[in-house]
Amino acid sequence: MKNELMWLVMLLVNFLSILFIYKKYGKIGLYIWIPISTILANIQVVLLVDLFGIGTTLGNILYAGGFLVTDILAENYGRKHAQRAVYIGFFSLIVMSLIMKIAVSFVPTDVEEAVIMFEGVKRIFDFMPRLICASLLAYLTSQSHDIWAYEFWKKRYSETKYIWIRNNASTLMSQLIDNSIFTLVAFYGVYPKEVLLEIFITTYILKVVIAVSDTPFVYLASYLKNKEKIKEVE
Repeated sequence: MKNELMWLVMLLVNFLSILFIYKKYGKIGLYIWIPISTILANIQVVLLVDLFGIGTTLGNILYAGGFLVTDILAENYGRKHAQRAVYIGFFSLIVMSLIMKIAVSFVPTDVEEAVIMFEGVKRIFDFMPRLICASLLAYLTSQSHDIWAYEFWKKRYSETKYIWIRNNASTLMSQLIDNSIFTLVAFYGVYPKEVLLEIFITTYILKVVIAVSDTPFVYLASYLKNKEKIKEVE
């Protein structure tokens, strides 16, 4: 039960952190959160753990939190601001990949502990270019779809009501697109097909749970904005 408890704790910390930085710094805070979540998610995704009796990768909470951020931006500021957040995340992944690839190309100092530490980091970031390619493709495609779909459902229904419809209808399909692209590009040939299928199914199930769980936070962010409780930093 330890993994499940820690997963729930990380879920809560993620959502509360997004609301805190939004309330404190407005949309600028959400722009700041995007590179934090995308970079950490791409590091965590190499960690395979058992959750609720099934194997899955970490990183799904932080990555799915990006959809919460763009949904808040789309709801409270419009499509243009949400798309800007996607471009910030896209840029941060490219820069992180490039800088860390250069960093692990150095020769470590001739100290045993330093070599062990260096090789551990190197193993992660040597695999990272493939993850970055998968993530960039999945991220740009799914997030752009999410923003388009959110706007579509917002116009189809009331712009002030039924937030839960546009939040979930846009995110659930976008998560399916993201999960399909990322799993195939990142892990095909790395894990056996049975494990690959398990990762795909379990990761999407967890992302569905996260997507549904973030709906109250979109409502709360909208409430705080309407009540002028958000401190915008220009």
